[in-house]
Amino acid sequence: MKIGFIGLGNMGAPMASNLAAAGHEVTGFDIANTPPDGVVAAKSVTDAATDMDVVITMLPNGAILRSVADDVIPAMKQGATLLDCSTVDVDSARAVADKAQAAGLNAVDAPVSGGIGGAAAGTLTFMAGGSEEGFAAVSPLFDIMGQKAVHCGPSGNGQAAKICNNMILGVTMIGTCEAFALADKLGLDRQKMFDVVSTSSGYSWVMNAYCPAPGVGPQSPADNDYNPGFAAELMLKDLRLSQQAAESSDADTPMGARATELYTQFVEEEDGAGQDFSAMLPRFVSRRRG
Repeated sequence: MKIGFIGLGNMGAPMASNLAAAGHEVTGFDIANTPPDGVVAAKSVTDAATDMDVVITMLPNGAILRSVADDVIPAMKQGATLLDCSTVDVDSARAVADKAQAAGLNAVDAPVSGGIGGAAAGTLTFMAGGSEEGFAAVSPLFDIMGQKAVHCGPSGNGQAAKICNNMILGVTMIGTCEAFALADKLGLDRQKMFDVVSTSSGYSWVMNAYCPAPGVGPQSPADNDYNPGFAAELMLKDLRLSQQAAESSDADTPMGARATELYTQFVEEEDGAGQDFSAMLPRFVSRRRG
């Protein structure tokens, strides 16, 4: 396929590179970064979209996505597919999809899970929203960039799935860190805590695969001084998106709201910026009740 790729940051660059290595003709554009090996540099977003079969965007937020879409959609050829892999608010995803469809294009919103390592290794998971036709058109690209793609329903549902998943992740991480901090106060060894919880009803991905306690469980960012695998500020971004979605849909999410407040405090008022989101554990350990 002829592919335009807009947004060649830490995630977009390896994704574009994997597509080029698989034999696709990839043209890329980024305001700050040069294209990786195998990707032809475009002069503008319009240049990256013209005469392409698929245009992929990987952008920081919904406002930028809407702005880029305003330039890209008129430049795309009829029947082409706009594939947005950014993590943005549901309303922006649906607004861009509506505009693309009105212009005779397919539109798929497909945020990813798997981080920078998954982007480089081609093992991302895609949560896709859009028509069956649009999903089918880009499925071969999902197979190159990732290991799994789930069609979650109409436009915006990919973002909805990502936001709901990461709200669970943020809430679960906080609960796990609180439990380890409590175990410390009660004199319970962290390894014993892990041995019990990881095989009991407290089992979770956070505990079993991404344990926030250094030296406990499989290797995780906690064992690397909390250098980010998934940065606390990115978790905060996703939690804020969850609360924006909750407000617009009149959903009651008190745990999600409290997790958002705690990560806001951690990132903006404490030392959480630049750390992994699991660095909540030393935060709780250092604090006293009340």
